[in-house]
Amino acid sequence: MTATAVFPARALLLDMDGTLVDSDAVVERIWRRWADLHGLDGDEVMKVVHGRQGHASMALLLPDRPMEQNLADNARMLAAETSDMDGVVPVPGAPQFLASLRGLPHALVTSADVGLSTARMAAAGLPLPDVRVTAESVGASKPDPEGFLKAAAELGVAPADCLVFEDSGAGMAAGRAAGMRVIGIGPRAAYHRPDAVVRDLTGVRVESAGDGGGLRVHLA
Repeated sequence: MTATAVFPARALLLDMDGTLVDSDAVVERIWRRWADLHGLDGDEVMKVVHGRQGHASMALLLPDRPMEQNLADNARMLAAETSDMDGVVPVPGAPQFLASLRGLPHALVTSADVGLSTARMAAAGLPLPDVRVTAESVGASKPDPEGFLKAAAELGVAPADCLVFEDSGAGMAAGRAAGMRVIGIGPRAAYHRPDAVVRDLTGVRVESAGDGGGLRVHLA
């Protein structure tokens, strides 16, 4: 975006990987290793995995494989990801963005589990929001809207009054299915029809609207 846009909202729902935390180096290492083990093309695998829980990605990539195997693989992958923080850094502007949200309604909505989300946010030097919806909190992975709807309910805000920040196609589809507006973050985002897109979080400014809990989100 070259012009400034302003989005009103009452709560912000934030994805983690690719939105607050740049974990692409780890994701590439681990998923390309998994692709090699299963004779899959690494580039094609990487087109699928962003934004989803691991077992949901595996179900798409190996549709004939029993779910029990996907869940077992997913547990091993989560353990590997949680122990590998090499290259995990904040998305530019993320520390300042989260600092600006102190005292304002917001939540983390991630496909990572508690262990991985806690480790990655710590590695990036970012504070965890008080309200968090992780893999353990939902029965269905993004692009299902369950996670975003749960976060909105916990914050006591109607879905239409929430603004989602996402980088992946699966995450944006989940936000739209929840009836929410979606701001795309980073180079992947523009391909998935967000309501607006910014290069990173340095282009986002949040202020209280002073009208009983409203927010104004400025995008540049």
